[in-house]
Amino acid sequence: MDKVQCGSGPLAGIRVIDLSRILAGPLCTMNLGDMGAEVIKIELPGKGDDTRSWGPPFAGTESAYFLGVNRNKRGMTLNLKHKRGQELLKSLLLSADVVVENFKPGTLERWGITEEWRQREAPGLIHCEISGYGNSGPRAGMPGYDFLMQAESGLMSITGDQDGEPTKLGVAIVDVCTGMYAAMGILAALNARTRSGLGQKVETSLYSTGISMLVNVASNYLVSGKTPQRFGNGHPNIVPYRAFPCADGSIALAVGNDAQFVRLSQCLEHPQWAEDTRFRRNEDRVRNRRTIDDLIAKELSRRTVNDWLEQLRGRAIPCSPINSVDEAIDNEQTRGSEMVVDLEHASAGCLRMLGIPYKFSGTPALIELAPPLLGADTDYVLGELLNLDAKQAEEYRRDGVV
Repeated sequence: MDKVQCGSGPLAGIRVIDLSRILAGPLCTMNLGDMGAEVIKIELPGKGDDTRSWGPPFAGTESAYFLGVNRNKRGMTLNLKHKRGQELLKSLLLSADVVVENFKPGTLERWGITEEWRQREAPGLIHCEISGYGNSGPRAGMPGYDFLMQAESGLMSITGDQDGEPTKLGVAIVDVCTGMYAAMGILAALNARTRSGLGQKVETSLYSTGISMLVNVASNYLVSGKTPQRFGNGHPNIVPYRAFPCADGSIALAVGNDAQFVRLSQCLEHPQWAEDTRFRRNEDRVRNRRTIDDLIAKELSRRTVNDWLEQLRGRAIPCSPINSVDEAIDNEQTRGSEMVVDLEHASAGCLRMLGIPYKFSGTPALIELAPPLLGADTDYVLGELLNLDAKQAEEYRRDGVV
């Protein structure tokens, strides 16, 4: 089972078996595919990834959700509840570099794909397991969901209006970051394999990711012992660093140091603020957050967003408009960064999708494959990768294995 050298990306020659579904796992494997890996997405015959039905909107027969995280993959259907399906999976893993799954912990082991099997039959294989709570602690093995993890990890408690209710982020951010951690762990394991020749198991969980995302807020608590609070769009450690109303909308202002605050005070025609002992240093402004925020809000409310953007940017004070999603997607900076691309899809036709957020100067990341239709490449996998003839493939179909 020779590996296909897909493109010239930094992971060209790496084969990934993607057993995951929903968001964290598929996002991880899509990134590996964007970097040039050959990704084989395995789905249940007749149903596929749950997100195929998560719509509207749909483009052709495909949901926008599924399309957003499954490009640069080949699609195969395989019934892993069938003993012969499990044997086919083992055959695929013999030539794979990475397998990514987000089953309930222990599922692969029940199919005979144990650590002992891996060391004996596929010692170079990297097994990435994504779960809700990991394999230790009182909730080990339980399923996890992004919304619940945002709640349980404390992220919701620090998000939302100061006097409002805890709020989740508008995207499944714990899933997204878990997928990124998984990809990071896989890349590290691939690098370690260049020295040892051996694969290993990479574990990441939604819960651990959610806790890790508290970063500086967790550090604040661990150092001070004080329970962190919500600050709306504000920052717990930097002031002024929030959204402010202008005459015709709102502006985001991020004054990260005292020199920037001096320039802001001058721009707002109140240079005395920078000499006021209540506001001179950032730590002074944090202690007097409400007072300085109110003073700034009063001045910014006198002019329009565009007026202030011109004035503030002219003085190198970090600021931005608060764009809607359509304004952000259609922004000239988005186009200039190649973050929206067109791709031809078998069902959807010309499909617009997000681009790749990282660039390589020597081994470019590319979008070469549209998200696959359910089972679109099953014949390719059976014939080219597993060396089965047409008669054998038909037998597997007849018996409900693929």
